[in-house]
Amino acid sequence: MKDVIRIGGASGFWGDSSVGAPQLVERGELDFLVFDYLAELTMSILAAARGKNPELGYATDFVQVTMKAILRDVALQGIRVISNAGGVNPQACAKAIAALALEQGVAVKIAVVQGDDVLPLVPQLREEGVAELQTGAPLPARLLTANAYLGALPVKAALDAGAQIVITGRCVDSAVTLGALMHAFHWSADDHDRLAQGSLAGHIIECGCQATGGLHTDWESVPDWAHIGYPVLECRADGSFIATKPPATGGLVNTSVIAEQMLYEIGDPANYLLPDVRCDFTHVRLEQQGEHRVRVNGARGQPPGPGYKVSATYLDGFRCNAQLTIVGENAALKARRTGEAILLRTRELFARQGFADYTRTRIEVLGSEQANYGPHARAASVREAVLHLAVMHPDKNALELFAREIAPAGTSWSPGTTGAGGRPSPSPAIKQFAFLVDKSRLAPTVLVGGEELAVEVPTGQPALPAVVPAQAQPSASAPGRGPRTVDGVEVPLIALAWARSGDKGNHSNIGVIARRPEWLPHLRAELTAERVKAWLAHLVEGDVTRFDLPGIHAMNFLCTQALDGGGMASLRNDPLGKGMAQILLAMPVRAPAGWQA
Repeated sequence: MKDVIRIGGASGFWGDSSVGAPQLVERGELDFLVFDYLAELTMSILAAARGKNPELGYATDFVQVTMKAILRDVALQGIRVISNAGGVNPQACAKAIAALALEQGVAVKIAVVQGDDVLPLVPQLREEGVAELQTGAPLPARLLTANAYLGALPVKAALDAGAQIVITGRCVDSAVTLGALMHAFHWSADDHDRLAQGSLAGHIIECGCQATGGLHTDWESVPDWAHIGYPVLECRADGSFIATKPPATGGLVNTSVIAEQMLYEIGDPANYLLPDVRCDFTHVRLEQQGEHRVRVNGARGQPPGPGYKVSATYLDGFRCNAQLTIVGENAALKARRTGEAILLRTRELFARQGFADYTRTRIEVLGSEQANYGPHARAASVREAVLHLAVMHPDKNALELFAREIAPAGTSWSPGTTGAGGRPSPSPAIKQFAFLVDKSRLAPTVLVGGEELAVEVPTGQPALPAVVPAQAQPSASAPGRGPRTVDGVEVPLIALAWARSGDKGNHSNIGVIARRPEWLPHLRAELTAERVKAWLAHLVEGDVTRFDLPGIHAMNFLCTQALDGGGMASLRNDPLGKGMAQILLAMPVRAPAGWQA
């Protein structure tokens, strides 16, 4: 058993840059190379592709671009590859890689993880009254996909069987890394502290360059974006690891970068729920150990719950997004009037042709700051703005009519209208539906070397109590401004903190890290859940809950009902809440003179 295992993270989503894998193979000195490809929408896209061609249903770029470029070097160096690029058809993905290996004259052992498809269980689950996790809604009449987030044990089993390339379908993003560590260091399924550390390792690199300076609050300090390094982890058997990147690459790895990524989309940091372990990240410590090297330790784990989370998708009509650029004085006002005119005209046309009204509509004027900053917008008047007009309708034909009425705005109404960019195309409105299924109802297997291996997954765990940790601070039902405890100067939050945001379904997760540890008590007094709720009231319909992470002098804010339905259901230009941290960083806070970083 090696003392240190090196793992490189080459992809954060289907569509990530093609430079990551070759860079890591060439410069990373890796034992394992892991990829994350799957989002909820990706699964429905892949299901549609498989419906048209049974040989599809996987992330084709993984085979045709990535593996084609690195397969020989991977085999030569003995790097083991783990990827969830299998989507809804991992066997077809493995078959394509085998064909590529034959073409290149490379001998590799390929394993396929199966067993995440829950669609066969749906009729029985419907009879049992399965409900959506966030809303409590019943199962839709027809699902397009339903896949359980499997854990790391099938990946470990595939590696234990000698596979050099492991292809999975739906699994939790961090499982590709945790499975490698469980195999390399012989961790057992009940070694919960190490499993929590391994899950944190996977979480750090599952979004690619977000761990090496991507999306960093202090973006000006991140050098050479064009040649940014992809993340590398140096992992030890005790679970501790160092986050770094290949030499002679751009980007930045320091404690603030890693802290931002650690908080990304985790919800309650004391109860980060995964199929293999329930993680507590509240006392994790980050230590700079040289240039672009951060040591991470301190995660703790407890037994997981009895269920897998299932991500299902279903069709809910159709959607269409259109954009126009408006130039000139009062551009924002002209843009909004244009959007209103298009909606009024098309509604009248709908009525004449017997179509129902839109299911939902949304007008956003980008560039005016109104869409994201709302009442905090600084721009009283702008001379360039982009009209973003998004609509939903149960009938695709109605949206074809809507699409025809966008370009006429260029000659009909506002002076300075341009940038139509062609007629927009209606597309299926695919929405997510998440629920739990007991682990005992699924039987993951690994197909390797023509043999199907059963994977033993512990089941029968007690249900996890829905307990709000003591450090959590829920917002009051009526948003207030909160106490302002310190006299001094008023500065934007960005002067005192770093922050990053992302989505959790229809919830937004905003992590805030004090720039100096000694500033955290003051920031806690200033950044109450009530103040955050009030500042984001134009976006957040539900409550805001604050969780504390004293180990990295940080707080995590979970904002519920904050994303207009979230992900595929949202009509916002920012459906995943990527900009919400930036909006919060503009919030004024009091600070003693001289505290600005």
